[in-house]
Amino acid sequence: MSRPMPNPGILDIAPYTPGKSPVPEPGRKVFKLSANETPFGPSPKAIAAFKHVADHLEDYPEGTSRVLREAIGRSFGLDPNRIICGAGSDEILNLLAHTYLSQGDEAISTTHGFLVYPIATMANGAKNIVAPETNFTADVDAILKAVTPRTKLVWLANPNNPTGTYLPFDEVKRLRAGLPSHVLLVLDAAYCDYVSRNDYEMGIELVATTENTVVTHTFSKIHGLAALRIGWMFGPEHIIDAVNRIRGPFNVSTPAMYAAVAAIEDTAHQAMSKQFTETWRNWLTEEIGKLGLKVTPSVANFVLIHFPTDKGKTADEADAFLTKRGLVLRALKNYGLPHALRMTIGTEEANRLVVEGLRDFMGGK
Repeated sequence: MSRPMPNPGILDIAPYTPGKSPVPEPGRKVFKLSANETPFGPSPKAIAAFKHVADHLEDYPEGTSRVLREAIGRSFGLDPNRIICGAGSDEILNLLAHTYLSQGDEAISTTHGFLVYPIATMANGAKNIVAPETNFTADVDAILKAVTPRTKLVWLANPNNPTGTYLPFDEVKRLRAGLPSHVLLVLDAAYCDYVSRNDYEMGIELVATTENTVVTHTFSKIHGLAALRIGWMFGPEHIIDAVNRIRGPFNVSTPAMYAAVAAIEDTAHQAMSKQFTETWRNWLTEEIGKLGLKVTPSVANFVLIHFPTDKGKTADEADAFLTKRGLVLRALKNYGLPHALRMTIGTEEANRLVVEGLRDFMGGK
């Protein structure tokens, strides 16, 4: 009996596995620290804007997300006509792959890069080429070495998820200069709002001065709008034009759009979240390090914790131990990091409880 068959390569794709959600139990407080969600939620102004449009849910959204593109333009000093919005930056990444990759092409990502990259690549018949990292950080020379005549696109999360590492802007520029002009460089800056390094830049300057670079961003992290699925991209006019030709006409909902406008304009909420994250990121790195566990230096809103392979001290056992206490971290086997857990920086209470839990775990309690 015949039946419809997926395109070649589709069944070779490993489905994306999100961080597990906690299962509530009577009498136990649970902290979800597995999905890099902000502990503060969205700006109250974003919530108010969302509710304000609830009386008109029968109306289709404005098809180009004009109001949001203009707000992003004001915030970053960009031409709104060179911005495209999507249902999360994930949709935009997939649209880029659909626009620029086809059967026989290659796209490059790094060893522990975001899992959406190989999915988007392979879904369009292209081959995902993995460039090795150095100290859990993207390596420009390794990426350039992986380039072949079939390379059409390079994915670079900067900062990277799930490692929390980043490339200085000079290195990003060196990467762009070393890539052939027909290769599209995609800079995924989902976590850029948390970075406080003088040598970091999300990539806007490079996009503004080249014809083959784009930068994507999201409202799911510091803005706390993950449930609304909204992201954006800044790129050259010819890339925006091409992607807009296959973008769904109403891909960003009206409530999401107005909530995002209010969120991006509430700079005080962003500044508060960034300062809190930096303070507790430093504290967690130091305190977890005191327990004999290695933490990869992070510039994002999470930390990568490495565990021994000794029985009784493994990442799997730590995960089970913490979960029993209502502390849900992210296991990373699917990222090639079976001996590590990723912890979102949560509330002060959650952060202290994780350190306490890890102290008991390492002490054999």
